[in-house]
Amino acid sequence: MKIEIRGAEKLSFREKQIVVLKETGTSSKEIAQKLGIEISTVTTMLSRARAKGYETVIILPGAVLGLETEEAESHE
Repeated sequence: MKIEIRGAEKLSFREKQIVVLKETGTSSKEIAQKLGIEISTVTTMLSRARAKGYETVIILPGAVLGLETEEAESHE
C-alpha cells in the first residue's frame, strides 16, 4: 500500500506532518504527544490543511484485493 497526498505543496511543513500522521491512522492525541503540541493545535492545523484542498489517495496493488491472476503477477 502506498499513500499519496495530492496538493501537499499547498501545505506548510507542520500541516504535512499532521496530515501524514492522521491519514496513516494516528489519533489527534498521539499526534499532539509526538510533535509536542496541543490537541487543539492539531485540530486547527487539520482544518487549515483541509481548507487548502489536499486529497489523500491510497494506492493498492491488485493482489492485495485479490484481483490479479497468477499470470498478471508473473509479468511484474
